[in-house]
Parts: sequence; structure tokens; C-alpha cells
Amino acid sequence: MPDSAEPVRPVADRPAGSPPPKEPLWRDLVGDVLRRERLEQERTLKDVADAARISMPYLSEVERGRKEASSEVLAAAAQALGLGLGDLLARAQGELIRLTSRTSTGTRRTTTSSYDGLCLAA
Repeated sequence: MPDSAEPVRPVADRPAGSPPPKEPLWRDLVGDVLRRERLEQERTLKDVADAARISMPYLSEVERGRKEASSEVLAAAAQALGLGLGDLLARAQGELIRLTSRTSTGTRRTTTSSYDGLCLAA
């Protein structure tokens, strides 16, 4: 089978002038965390949506990163999964750090930021 996609190259191996990889979207990260937790608990979308008092189609859209959920919806979904909102956001932040860390010459370094914690904008 021919390989149509170019392999992902480490930062140091990227050709000069090529665009940097896209930053992950927060809604994708949060959705991934919600879905992973739900599946680990072997719960259905309907079960979690009912417990959170949100519609099943909306929760599905949030999990797939198609909807930018409000903090109230995120808190309800997290609580339905036995998590606090802070737990959910901390896990998403961990994914963000993992995905945006750069590997260069065998050492790991994270991208620099003036914040040493989670920062959310309304």
C-alpha cells in the first residue's frame, strides 16, 4: 500500500521554511478527555448525557471537538463522570503540554509561556 502521507518529522528535521505544526484546539483536547474517561468507565453517551442533563447529540459534538462548550456544560459533563471541572481542565492541559512539547537533539523541552498553570479566557 503506498504511503500518501508524509511522516511527521521532529522539529530539528523539518525543512527550513516549512510551517510549524498546528496548535491543538482546546475544544478537541477537552472532548478527547471526556470521551476517554467515559469509555474507561464503560458508559454510554446516553448515560453520561442523562446524568449531566445535556442532550446526547450535544455531548457527542463536544466529545468530537465540534462544539465549544460553556463552562457550565463542561462542569456538568465532568461531574457526571465523577470528575471536577478542575480535574477535566487539568487533564486537558496535560494533553496540551504533551502535544506541544518539542523534541530536539534527544532532550525534551516544553514551549515557553509566562504562565505556570492553566489560563482560561471567557
